[in-house]
Amino acid sequence: MSAGTFAPRPGAAPVSRMILAQTALETRMLLRNGEQLLLTVVIPALLLTLFSVVDIVDTGEGRPVDFLAPGVLALAVMSTAFTGQAIATGFDRRYGVLKRLGASPLPRWALMAAKTLSVLVTEVLQVALLTVIALALGWSPQGNPLSVALLLLLGTAAFSGLGLLMAGTLKAEVTLAAANLVFLLLLVGGGVIVPLDKFPGTVQAVLGLLPISALSGGLREVLQHGAALPWGDVAVLAGWAVLGLGAAGKLFRWE
Repeated sequence: MSAGTFAPRPGAAPVSRMILAQTALETRMLLRNGEQLLLTVVIPALLLTLFSVVDIVDTGEGRPVDFLAPGVLALAVMSTAFTGQAIATGFDRRYGVLKRLGASPLPRWALMAAKTLSVLVTEVLQVALLTVIALALGWSPQGNPLSVALLLLLGTAAFSGLGLLMAGTLKAEVTLAAANLVFLLLLVGGGVIVPLDKFPGTVQAVLGLLPISALSGGLREVLQHGAALPWGDVAVLAGWAVLGLGAAGKLFRWE
């Protein structure tokens, strides 16, 4: 038997390489899905353009795009990290994809890491596209980019945890309906398009504790008003991230 019989040496690839390969696959699947593209790219871009050009909602002083752009960025994060991920993961679970991948050399934690990285890659593309559109509409962003990045990461963690919790505990059809319903409700009541101060005081206080309100409000404080890091919004997002990811880690069912 020659020394080269077993070259290259058989065995599983390094975990880092498996994560990158799975991330690329998850990203390609997302970008090829027309429904997901509608949710993650087309709807936020249309909302940003329409409400910036047509005077439909009173956004207060200043140009509408300065108010709308941070909210639409928050909406883009929610659409990908929560709605899109919940629906895709829910149907992967229903069709046994997660069960089969869980039995592969790819560890389950690495699969979740790949899904998270895929979400981040998609969000980078979303943010870049929406920023270009907003700048073309006359947007003048303020504030520290690092504060913006931290808010976006915390928002991603919060919405990912909630999306995985929903996908791992409910049936796929229920997840599909519930995720889209939550998306629509938070679009209206999360400070994305309609300012929270348009709601009654009690309702406004409750809505302000939602992750979409904290993310859109925090981004608006930084990008529109040039404020430092809004610690109140950071605390709300961090709380939702810990709650969602912790609950998903304990309750997620692979089958």
